[in-house]
Amino acid sequence: MENKIEIRRVTKTFGEYKALDDVSLSFEAGKIHGIVGRNGSGKTVLFKCICGFLKMEQGEILVDGKAIGKEVETPPDVGVIIEMPGFLPNYSGFQNLSFLAGIRNRIGKEEIHRAIKLVGLDPSSKKHVGKYSMGMRQRLGLAQAMMENPSLFILDEPMNGLDNQGVEDVRNILLKLRGLGKTILLASHNREDIEILCDTVTEMDRGRVL
Repeated sequence: MENKIEIRRVTKTFGEYKALDDVSLSFEAGKIHGIVGRNGSGKTVLFKCICGFLKMEQGEILVDGKAIGKEVETPPDVGVIIEMPGFLPNYSGFQNLSFLAGIRNRIGKEEIHRAIKLVGLDPSSKKHVGKYSMGMRQRLGLAQAMMENPSLFILDEPMNGLDNQGVEDVRNILLKLRGLGKTILLASHNREDIEILCDTVTEMDRGRVL
């Protein structure tokens, strides 16, 4: 299999602080890749650099052979959960995803409905997202990441706030996505998630790969 992502000697600093310190990694297509490490180990910063949300001081990141921040600003075909998904609190889940889908105009109501259903929410519910529990927001975030059927998923703690059933549901969804040939980068504090789901595991500490 070819590599979906190539990370070559990437350094990212905030003032004196090295959030990423000469990181080189590659991630094969069609697999679930676990990234583990304590808070502040560099996982989230790495994910933001792959997505093009942060600029690197040194090194390069290639997604599908294209350099992020040079040839393309962001990976064109990616579903992302980084930190708590931000939604408009006075609109329903379906309305929120409709607004977001309208940005790129690739999908219609049917795909949005399907994604919301797949994560165990009701697409026809009028309940405002402001009244959602943390677990419901997390499920909606996953529906947003999936709705355009991307080939790459970058998921930072996607199980946060989920009860046991929610965790089970999301694990099954991720395994199904891998079965469809998707590539998934998954950061999780939960060793069990990593053991059950991941084909490869990378440990990070203080901005370096151990």
